[in-house]
Amino acid sequence: MRIISGKYRGRRIIAPTQLLVRPTTDQAKESIFNIIHNNFYFEDIKVLDMFAGTGNISYEFCSRGAKEVLAVDMNHKCSAFIKKTAEILKLANLEVIQSDVFQFLKNNERSFDLIFADPPYDMEGIKSIPELVFSRKMLNEDGWLIIEHSKAIDFSTFPNLKDQRRYGKVNFSIFTSLPPAFVE
Repeated sequence: MRIISGKYRGRRIIAPTQLLVRPTTDQAKESIFNIIHNNFYFEDIKVLDMFAGTGNISYEFCSRGAKEVLAVDMNHKCSAFIKKTAEILKLANLEVIQSDVFQFLKNNERSFDLIFADPPYDMEGIKSIPELVFSRKMLNEDGWLIIEHSKAIDFSTFPNLKDQRRYGKVNFSIFTSLPPAFVE
């Protein structure tokens, strides 16, 4: 995997082969970050990266200058890898928490401008993520929740759905903290 833009643009990060993860493809990552770039000033945002895996998305936000990035993953090896990579790259704006994401969502007191979730495609409970985020008021005003998922998951009936994008086999559903009537 590589960092696409920002301070660490072009930097390759080689994750250990024993990490059983599916990093977001470079094409899909570049496309979704173009959308984010057109809607947010990276220097002003606080980001939550759930199911962080290798940290691929977290590094991209850090490289682009996000104010704060919190990476959450329950796998000890993933969390340790992200922490080690953050030390190597000197990413002072990256915090890592090893936790089950659903447990984290139930206990979290913080709010964010952008929440990115990349759960395993076959994981049970994916459709409950927006409900948990919105019921806990985890998004700041004008904030977004982006969920990466397979085409088998359909969020079209969720009231805060703003947009859906497909890049090959990668699907993104984008939710906003504003009611749909106020979204341009």
